[in-house]
Amino acid sequence: MRRLIGVVGLAAVLLGGLWLLQGLGLVHMKPILCFADCAPIQDRSTTWAIIGLVVAAAGVFGVVKGFGRR
Repeated sequence: MRRLIGVVGLAAVLLGGLWLLQGLGLVHMKPILCFADCAPIQDRSTTWAIIGLVVAAAGVFGVVKGFGRR
């Protein structure tokens, strides 16, 4: 169970980091899967930067909890 928490935490760190960098305007990507009228983020987005920071921080907690010493 601890390893699962660590793996999910690692995925959250990577995804949150991507959202943070996109929200800050440092990374630009085209949408990969789009179910509605999707457009790439053209400029900075404070909302996505905050969401990315929160998800990455939760992921760090999961990684420490999952792979840390018992």
